Amino acid sequence: MVTVWAVGEVADGKPSKLTLELATTARSLGGGETATLLVGEGAAAAAAEVAAFSTRVMVVETGAPGGPVAASMATRIAALVSQRSPDLLLIGATPDGKDVAGALVGLTDLPILVNGSGMTWEDGAPHVEMSTFGGRLVTRSTFTGSRGIILIRPSSVTAEQAQQTGEVEAIPLDAVDELPPVRVTDRVAKAGAAASIDDARVIVGGGRGVGDAQGFRLIQDLADALGGAVGATRAVVDAGWIAYGQQIGQTGKIVKPSLYLACGISGAIQHKVGVQTAGTIVAINKDPDAPIAEFADLLVVGDLFQIVPALTEAIQARRRGSS
Repeated sequence: MVTVWAVGEVADGKPSKLTLELATTARSLGGGETATLLVGEGAAAAAAEVAAFSTRVMVVETGAPGGPVAASMATRIAALVSQRSPDLLLIGATPDGKDVAGALVGLTDLPILVNGSGMTWEDGAPHVEMSTFGGRLVTRSTFTGSRGIILIRPSSVTAEQAQQTGEVEAIPLDAVDELPPVRVTDRVAKAGAAASIDDARVIVGGGRGVGDAQGFRLIQDLADALGGAVGATRAVVDAGWIAYGQQIGQTGKIVKPSLYLACGISGAIQHKVGVQTAGTIVAINKDPDAPIAEFADLLVVGDLFQIVPALTEAIQARRRGSS
């Protein structure tokens, strides 16, 4: 019987949205034993919420790590893998998740498949869909053996609660061989966006058509009126108009909002990869033949500098009227 572990991420005692997605993915494979593994500070506090999405939750609580979180997680996960020999580890393709997976490849000698955007179980093995060449090609791969690590991209599935709440198991780990310490020589702190695009139900995205950094004030005003977050294309991030954390696309974040408003975005394939799982896509563009017209649910042809302020005012007026 195949054993599948979803490796979760915890921050401030709360599981990430991706953790619940991974738990759902593991459960959906069927035909084997599945569990969600939480490792780190606050893991025990997050277990109850995760148990609603997983058949079983394994918890390894630790104190605050003295170094990188990924290094502390990887050594403990490797120790558990050695003890219990799971067949598959599902890990989120986040910055920390990629660091954990990379360390685990070295610590466990398990093979790895990366950048998974979908996963099915066929003929007793996992088959992973992976987007390549800027989203122009989708490949399907599996392992030559029976065990491995799979990196899953965020928003690849919708998190769904299990029919029954899973049991929680606290696992003590006494002796763990820690990785050599990493010496931090410098830190750079940068203020993040007012609202994160990772879990936002509404995202207003801006592209080159916004003009410059000042133009993003219109995008921010509309996002604020809708109670949403601001996203951007890579070209905009590279130009320094907005922070990297708000980049959507092949080299940015994969998002899954209920509504995505694309303003001045041409819709190159690299950006499409980041928003194609959105519930509804509305594009505002003066070019009716822009590539985004091919996958948007609604295309508004016109000048965004006229349409966006008018739309913002209409939404604000409606809110004032209902209050």
